[in-house]
Amino acid sequence: MLEVFCITFAFVLGLAVKQVGLPPLVGFLAAGFGLNWFGQRFGLLPEFTGEVLDHVAHLGVLLLLFTVGLKLKWRQLVRPEVLGGSTLHFALTVGVFTPGLRFFLGLDWSLALPIGIALAFSSTVLAAKMLEAKRELTAFHGRVAIGILIIQDLIALIVLSVGGGHEPSPWALLVFAVPLLRPLLHWLMNATGHDELLVLMGMMLALVLGGMGFEFIGLSPELGALVMGMLLANHPQASELSESLWGLKELFLVGFFLQIGMSGLPDRGDWLFALGMTLILPLKGLLFYIILVRFRLRARNAFLGALTLSAYSEFGLIVAAGLPVLSDWLVPLALTVAISFALAAPLNYLAHPMFERLERFLCRFQRDDIHPDEIPPDLSQARVMVFGMGRTGTAAFKSIAKEVTEITGIDSDPYRVDEHRQADRDVVLADAEDSDFWSSVRLDRLEVAVLAIDDLESKLIAARKLRERGFTGAIITHALYEENVEKIRNAGADETYLTMQEAGTSMAGHALDSLRAVPADKPEPA
Repeated sequence: MLEVFCITFAFVLGLAVKQVGLPPLVGFLAAGFGLNWFGQRFGLLPEFTGEVLDHVAHLGVLLLLFTVGLKLKWRQLVRPEVLGGSTLHFALTVGVFTPGLRFFLGLDWSLALPIGIALAFSSTVLAAKMLEAKRELTAFHGRVAIGILIIQDLIALIVLSVGGGHEPSPWALLVFAVPLLRPLLHWLMNATGHDELLVLMGMMLALVLGGMGFEFIGLSPELGALVMGMLLANHPQASELSESLWGLKELFLVGFFLQIGMSGLPDRGDWLFALGMTLILPLKGLLFYIILVRFRLRARNAFLGALTLSAYSEFGLIVAAGLPVLSDWLVPLALTVAISFALAAPLNYLAHPMFERLERFLCRFQRDDIHPDEIPPDLSQARVMVFGMGRTGTAAFKSIAKEVTEITGIDSDPYRVDEHRQADRDVVLADAEDSDFWSSVRLDRLEVAVLAIDDLESKLIAARKLRERGFTGAIITHALYEENVEKIRNAGADETYLTMQEAGTSMAGHALDSLRAVPADKPEPA
């Protein structure tokens, strides 16, 4: 009976909000509160519903963090904008929230401080999910945002250890030996292959070695799952492993959003608290923007990073649950997190169009001495540019390079760019959605642009920017779905091919070539 109600509520409300342009997770949050009310009103849900959803949600978070780790590198965490941005924002937010809660709600310092700390964190789950959906985990602003979130999660672990009375066991020192497991894990990946064993290996690393293993030595299982993923980030099959876990992770994360709503039914006071915290939510994002700009990020990346980090955090709920003094505040905090998710999710989907509208205003605040990673490349000699150097873009690049030497690839993933450069391909680090890139790039000799980017919004922006710069050459791209073809053409593309249709046509061509190669007098099989 439990699965009947959970799946039905999640699907119906997820589908309903999707029809009005909101991401399904907003419907999942509403489904959680609906299940809670329905269960209490009619008593049809079993008593263990909350425990089951807690367990499913925990699995979803571990798998999510493991897949995030697969796309991270250790050196991302020691960057000034990551360490400085995370610690400075945390300190300033706590410094503002704590006296504000004491003044407006009349709370004691012993209660205002932990609530301020719980509200200072940003949502790792929502940010990772939004960045992954938009293919921006490895973009510059995505790497900065995820790095800040990891530092925040480490701060949360310290808060839990101090405030909750939990101390890591002496075995926790073994965490420093974890990097020594990398050769063994890489060997296991090579031996596993590409079938269902690959999925099982990913789950074993995320849930068993990372989750249970770190919990056994007194550390956070979430941290363990993330570390296990980072140990495999350099393996050639890391992307394949991430894709193989995608469906399981998405399914379990539905349980996470349902579980937030199941934490309790709010009363009038809880609603007033949550709405009050929601009204000051823009200040949290504004503070992130100011800090990131001060660390020399350009306006666009500072804006996208700040918007990604603006929602309140599920880790705040974990901290609140681990601090006895906040036991009566779980419901209002859960409602606050849920509302912030419902607001932040659609705004993140609209992040790029929003920046285009606010660009002139926001660029006033960026520094003249920009971050070294944001210096625009020189592309003035390229006759052909391939935007997006994944599998499709790489195949197009190789084919064109056989006849045209003045070809340049563009990708926002620095590690992918390094791999292509090691293979002697002319690939530069840039983001096709970055307005600063388009304002500075030279297109003197460009004749053809190939948009091999997966994300639809990225293709639309790149096509529009090319035409706005006065480019009159051919723009060639692809689309997964037929309903997107007209949108891309309206943005400026000359030819848009359906990916699967072209793959089928290509295979048919190979089949026909094979038939033509068969001798006409070949005897038929008996």
